[in-house]
Amino acid sequence: MEDMVTDSRDDPQTDFIYCFGANTEVLKFGSCQLHSGHKILFLIIPGNPGVVGFYRTFMQTLHRMFGYRHPVWAVSHAGHCVPPDSMDMVEDASLAAEGDVFGLNGQIEHKLAFLRKYVPRETGLILIGHSIGCYIILEMIRRDPELKVLKAVMLFPTIERMAQTPQGKVMTPVLCQMRYVAYLPLFLLSLLPDRLKTSLIKLVFGGIHSLDLSVVQPTVGLLSGDCAANAMYMGGQEMKKVLERDNITIRKNLEKLIFYYGATDHWCPIQYYLDIKKDFPHGDIRLCENGFRHAFVLDTGREVAKMVVEWISGDLTTQVL
Repeated sequence: MEDMVTDSRDDPQTDFIYCFGANTEVLKFGSCQLHSGHKILFLIIPGNPGVVGFYRTFMQTLHRMFGYRHPVWAVSHAGHCVPPDSMDMVEDASLAAEGDVFGLNGQIEHKLAFLRKYVPRETGLILIGHSIGCYIILEMIRRDPELKVLKAVMLFPTIERMAQTPQGKVMTPVLCQMRYVAYLPLFLLSLLPDRLKTSLIKLVFGGIHSLDLSVVQPTVGLLSGDCAANAMYMGGQEMKKVLERDNITIRKNLEKLIFYYGATDHWCPIQYYLDIKKDFPHGDIRLCENGFRHAFVLDTGREVAKMVVEWISGDLTTQVL
């Protein structure tokens, strides 16, 4: 990766909050509180696991390439981050259970609750989703049509027929029928010292030539406590609930949407790209020509961010002015 000159504005702030009753991590580049004068917020909706630290390089690049003018935030999925010592995983266990906050529907309502509480209604949103984050964005737009969404960028979108994909066929039995079997090794891993977890993670990622080392520590956190179990629970619901593509919402918002499909994505086969391209021939629907992996944050976060900047710079300038 190319070297980047250090700038204090490249340092993010991390906040831990209770949102929709659950522990939530928010990674922020730029303004840490928004007011009515903020015209635009970039908001990252992560994949699963919904760990915001995975997106640090991606977010830093966006923030820098737009001249540090616009805040860039990422909100974790509920319960996918290790709470600080002063917080529990949930604020109220009965309310969290009632709202199924760790399930797919609960995660969608969690993001809407975050916007209601922390983002002024008049602030324009550039939503960037990754994987299941794209499905969540479509649901957010459907459930709250008054959201001021200027653009929604869908990276490697898992928005339909997840259980039928090559990866889905492998993972559905694991996530839906064998999830509890996996909890024991996860629990045992959580007992290891962080230094040993770090070594194991580097060993697992050893085959990635240009690994972004900033993803290692967030992965260590994922292997602590209940985070991985919550991610697996959400994943099981994805296999059962992400079925037909929401063509109605896509059609209503087509001019705001950019889809970017992987050419060798086992979570979203190329046939899904061909299908949506056929159904929406005038949509901004792109196929990766760079060989980027579904989990692009592992090694090409900076490159993908640069592409996103190229795609939306013109629209952004027009809408701000």
